[in-house]
Amino acid sequence: MIGPARPVPSVSDNAVARCLWWQSLSAPRRPTLAGSVDVDVAIVGGGFTGLWTAFHLAAADPALRILVIEAAHVGFGASGRNGGWCSAYFPTSLDRLAALGGGRDAALRMQRALDATVTAVGADLAAAGIDCGWQQGGTISLACNEPQVTRAQQAVADARTWGLGADHLRWLPRAEAREIVDAHGLLGATYGRACAVLNPAQAVLGLAAAVERSGVRIVERTPVTAVTGHLAHTPAGRVRAEVIVDATEAYRSRRAESAREVIPVYSLMIATEPLPPATWERIGLHERTTVGTWGSVILYAQRTADDRIAIGGRGAPYHLNSAISPLFDHHRPTHRGLHRTLADLLPAAGTARVVAEWGGPLGVPRDWCPSVGLDQRTGLAWAGGYVGDGVAASHLAARTLTALIAPRASVDTDLLTLPWVGHRSPRWEPEPWRWLGVNTALQAAQWADRQETRTGRPSALTAVIDRLTG
Repeated sequence: MIGPARPVPSVSDNAVARCLWWQSLSAPRRPTLAGSVDVDVAIVGGGFTGLWTAFHLAAADPALRILVIEAAHVGFGASGRNGGWCSAYFPTSLDRLAALGGGRDAALRMQRALDATVTAVGADLAAAGIDCGWQQGGTISLACNEPQVTRAQQAVADARTWGLGADHLRWLPRAEAREIVDAHGLLGATYGRACAVLNPAQAVLGLAAAVERSGVRIVERTPVTAVTGHLAHTPAGRVRAEVIVDATEAYRSRRAESAREVIPVYSLMIATEPLPPATWERIGLHERTTVGTWGSVILYAQRTADDRIAIGGRGAPYHLNSAISPLFDHHRPTHRGLHRTLADLLPAAGTARVVAEWGGPLGVPRDWCPSVGLDQRTGLAWAGGYVGDGVAASHLAARTLTALIAPRASVDTDLLTLPWVGHRSPRWEPEPWRWLGVNTALQAAQWADRQETRTGRPSALTAVIDRLTG
């Protein structure tokens, strides 16, 4: 059962107004639910998870009556405001995945499925005629001090023990890494092919239009206040469905009964003005390879289709009782820190004018393990908890939900044996303990990075971070 929900931000909050991805777009205004209705599948949430699920369900069984119910507008949440990465990164280690069930074989199939999904997302976007600046140039993670070099090389060694080759992850000495990006202080890097860049807002709007062409109905500005049995309740009426899919990601924390299933952690971004060709000759990224680091604080950057740098990261505080507000989309210390990081990491872009600052919440389960499933007894399905890497994972989750909901029509029933299917994460601690633990972990990550940069030695705080994050 989904119980009464706390209010979600409305369209009038204009939470996406500062986001670079939306600034040149004109989104259609879709109707609200006009009264009670019966459908086969009701999908709560109009982001990538909900829309990819509608996309694949409609393709598998065109006779299905599918309704997507969005509280604000499609792409309002993390789907339309993220870093523009479509990556095969999974936040849970292969060892932990193996322990969930199926052993090493299942964990390895999960990683290979994610690697293949990156290419599959690009193919589906192209087949649907969605122009969103997609380019698969892989991802490079920079090591800028000796502890980071050690972590990076250990990750490559670990990949080899799992039978994952150089296409998945390989070490680049400094000279090879600089051929991709000329970053300050670079000592080496890892490179993997399974990552692409895109404008996520363009992608989600194009996907919404594609599912509507396939016969799926989308209603906006229609919050689901509760789910009881096979009924989704809204202020405009009830929706009766054989299956109801919860695709609300971070906003799942707004419901009383699921407030401790995920927490909303804010990730913030900035973007520059377009940079001239001479600057890009100095920086590199000619294939628009995404850029991260081997630091404890998560950092992500891309070269946009119109030659800007969009860079983001964590560091904004977690708010007591899993609070979500448009006010939290801007956190001056974190945004200023991103300005400094850009100038430090890519000095050639250090004087570029920053033209956009934005942010938003992403969903984090207690064990950092995304999941997908269907309760056959209640008809309630779910997918999410991607910890910020949901652009590709949501596509894999949607195909898995399709196999669960329409097994006779699906061609991907092998996906049902992957270890995240049916997984349930433990609940987060009650407040104020989770507020204290999460913010301590965020601070510890920043302290660890500063200490390692200053001393060139591994920080003991990394062990504290591991304990706090599970």
